Parts: sequence; C-alpha cells; structure tokens
Amino acid sequence: MKPFALVTGASSGMGLEFAKQLAQRGYNLLIVSNVPEIHDAAEQIQSTIKNQKSPIEVLDLVMDLGQQSSARELYEYTHAHDIEVEVLVNNAGVYHDKDILDDSEGFTSLIMNLHMYTPAMLCYLFGQDMKARRKGYILNVCSVTSKMAAQRLGTYGGTKAFLCHFTRALHIELRKYGVHVTDVSPGAVDTGLYSISPVLTKLGKCLGIIVSPQTLVRRALWALFHGWSKTTVPTVFWTILTLIILLIPTCLLRLIRRLGWF
Repeated sequence: MKPFALVTGASSGMGLEFAKQLAQRGYNLLIVSNVPEIHDAAEQIQSTIKNQKSPIEVLDLVMDLGQQSSARELYEYTHAHDIEVEVLVNNAGVYHDKDILDDSEGFTSLIMNLHMYTPAMLCYLFGQDMKARRKGYILNVCSVTSKMAAQRLGTYGGTKAFLCHFTRALHIELRKYGVHVTDVSPGAVDTGLYSISPVLTKLGKCLGIIVSPQTLVRRALWALFHGWSKTTVPTVFWTILTLIILLIPTCLLRLIRRLGWF
C-alpha cells in the first residue's frame, strides 16, 4: 500500500493549498470535494510539482461528505484502491454567521455532518490504522469561533467547538502510539469567503488580522509534524479577541442584539 495524504474540501482555498504543500513534501495525494472542480485542482497540483525529482500521484474524488455514510464510504474506497493514508486533513466545511432558527433543516444537518460527524468518523476509522502502524498525522481545521458563544455563530462556532474538543482528546490518546493530532484554528483567511472589499482585505493583511492560505497552511503543517496539539493563525490578534469575547457577559450580548449591531 502506498502512503498518501488525504485532504477533504480540496477543490479551492485552504484545502487546495494543503494539498499543494503536502505534495511538495513528497506525499501522494487523494483530494476530495463535492464539486467537479476537484479535477481542475488535481491538474493544478500536478503542474506545480512536475519538476520534483520524485513523481507524485494525485487522485481526485467527487464525494458529498455531508452525508453520514460518507466517512465509511471514503475509508472503504482507500482500502479498495490500496491507499495507505498517513496524513489526514479534515478541511471540508461551510462558513456562515446566521441566527440558528433562520437556517433550513437541511443546512443545519449539513453543517453538523461536515463539521462533526464526518471528520470524527474519519479520525476514528483512519486513526485505527495509524494506531496499528504506530505512525500517522491528523489535522482538523477548527476555528477561533469555537470559543465565541455569541449570536449568529451558534451553529458554526458550536460545531467547531465539538471538533476542537474532540481533537484535543484524540491528541492525548494517540500520542503514545506515534500518531500526531493537531487542531488548527484559523481566524480570517484570504480565501474570498468573506464579503469585504479588496481594500479592507489588504489592510487586514497588513495589520496581521487576515493571513494568506499559504501562510496558514505552512504554520498548520509545521505544528502538525512537530507534534503540537493546537495552533491559532494568526496568533496574537485572534488570541486577544477571543479572550475579550469570553469576558463579555450575556446581558451585554443581548444589548448588542437589541441595538442591532450583530
């Protein structure tokens, strides 16, 4: 069986960058997304590594990871194709800030599956193999919002909070078996996900509030391969902001809601 890095949500943004940098590290790739653009991503990765001395295999797979059967199907796919997953990057997800009851039932189910059920089951299934081999790496993309229990972030931050706590426990449990498990909690990343102007994006990057996907992925992989349990990117600003939000009393959050600020 050939050692591979498996990256979910790899058709664009952070997922695509994770795949590129893992390929540069010499890993064969299995990249997964629910959109056909994953085929274009595979070609793009191949073009960026064509001059590497060691040939890299890049496999792409269209799969909807928002279903509860997806983790088992993906796991069985890798075994059917003799793919040994040495690195697992759970990156697939959706972002939004919206009142909980304003979401549809379908979307609520989707975000809970993408952020909790599927990554947890992928960790469970592939973690068993890594534990038996006494070697492996698992990176779960969480979020700084996992500590922001505030309005409009209930579903997104709540699901990321589960993944954050799950990752920490798994890190402790698997470390003695030679398996590294890391939580990377991004703040704002320049992936076009946020509806802000290019001018504000540029200002945010200059101030260190927004980082590029390349910077985030580089720091996340450094933390993973050095055995860190967690890393927040960018570090200083979002760490301070998280602490401030934790100190805001609920009554003040209710006032902010009544005033219509957020």
